[in-house]
Amino acid sequence: MPPKDEPFDEVARRLRDAYRKGAIPPLREALDPTDAAGAYAVQHINTDIWTSRGRRIVGRKIGLTAKAVQAQLGVNQPDYGVLFQDMAIPDAGTLDPSQVLQPKAEAEIALVLGEDLDGSDATIEDVAAATAFATAAIEIVDSRILDWKITFADTVADNGSSAFFVLGKEEKPLTGLDLYTCGMVMEVNGEIASIGAGAACLGHPLRAAAWLASTLGRLGIGLRSGDILLTGALGPMVALTPGDHVRATIGGVGSVEFSYGKKKS
Repeated sequence: MPPKDEPFDEVARRLRDAYRKGAIPPLREALDPTDAAGAYAVQHINTDIWTSRGRRIVGRKIGLTAKAVQAQLGVNQPDYGVLFQDMAIPDAGTLDPSQVLQPKAEAEIALVLGEDLDGSDATIEDVAAATAFATAAIEIVDSRILDWKITFADTVADNGSSAFFVLGKEEKPLTGLDLYTCGMVMEVNGEIASIGAGAACLGHPLRAAAWLASTLGRLGIGLRSGDILLTGALGPMVALTPGDHVRATIGGVGSVEFSYGKKKS
């Protein structure tokens, strides 16, 4: 097992290699389970390496917005990861199973910014003012950690257990939109697989986005016009099997769908 003082750049390399070579054991011998600073240091190393290789950042994802999941991992805060352009799947598109290890899908509300959003004390009102529109989204999460046996530090270091995302075609202005009580239904192959509501996302999707903006602001990182914010799951995530077709519908916001591999004959 790696020593406790394993350099962060070596931990980051092992995670990058896992995308090609397969899942690795949990990082608990390198990172304490709740070591947020160390885990984000690893995440940021990989973000810098990927951007230096030409990947383009298009936004951020927020995770651990459900209190039950926070309690399970022994933390009292969400986490975030980076969204890259090459993670986007078009609405009604297909994800090749060879691109993921152990994927799961969750339905979310995405916000797309129309203005920059900076500062360490962003409010819900600030987020609303900066948002151009909301749209339905599905995030395909994945873990480079074997069997999803993750701690808080594991998922943060692993870019928030991110993989791919799908945005719906409907773009809804926030005016008159109820993101608190809106219901969500996610179907897999026509059968209901997950249900939820806007309030499940840290009490309100805009609250989750305000947390993200403030957290990044304290690091001197601003959110920019055009950025995509995946605000967090509205219901339980669902494991994927090749051939699955996933569709999520969010009341007042719209619907979004994708297929995982070729459809079954």
